[in-house]
Amino acid sequence: MFIQASILFITSEEAEGNLLKEEIPKEKIHFVGNVMVESLLKYRYKAEQSRILEKLNLNEKGYALVTLHRPSNVDQRETFKEILEALYRIGKEIDVVFPAHPRAQKRMKEFGFQNLDGRIIITNPVGYLDFLALEMNARFVLTDSGGVQEETTFFHVPCLTIRENTERPITVTRGTNTLVGTDSNTIVRESLNILNGKGKEGDVPEFWDDKVSERVVQTLQTYI
Repeated sequence: MFIQASILFITSEEAEGNLLKEEIPKEKIHFVGNVMVESLLKYRYKAEQSRILEKLNLNEKGYALVTLHRPSNVDQRETFKEILEALYRIGKEIDVVFPAHPRAQKRMKEFGFQNLDGRIIITNPVGYLDFLALEMNARFVLTDSGGVQEETTFFHVPCLTIRENTERPITVTRGTNTLVGTDSNTIVRESLNILNGKGKEGDVPEFWDDKVSERVVQTLQTYI
């Protein structure tokens, strides 16, 4: 048995169309923005104090950042090999920083992918503030993470999503995100486009600000 929510908060106007197609009454839908951005803004200053770039001997905009964790990318040997091949080729042009998720590390060991040549800097996972620092200072980001797609759009950092689809379509239509799938040639081509100054600039979507929770509370008050 499914119980339908009385109030639905959405992060983008496009989401309303999807809910209307599901026959959700329009009066239940409220566009308030992306609450994740409030967390980002709260901790951005602390992230700017991070020493992670110094620790890894990196320069601002002098490296690409990678995150991989989805089973569809790291659990299949040939798919993972294709992605790592792309990273190896990109590493000939720019340093590639890869804070490897435990799942990815496990598969790399299992598949014999541990000895990667080139300028690929593999580290253990880093904390939230250090990761934000790496993210906001990267030339571009390669990822299969939904949250990272949103964060890079907010930071105006080009993002290449190593997936065939995304649950954050606004990061593609309005933001800095480009879907590249898992084909190594496509990943490399789009990476080189960015390095050649042809990366997607994008805009920060409406209501991605520090007032989201206020709009949520204001909406809830109308139901009291």
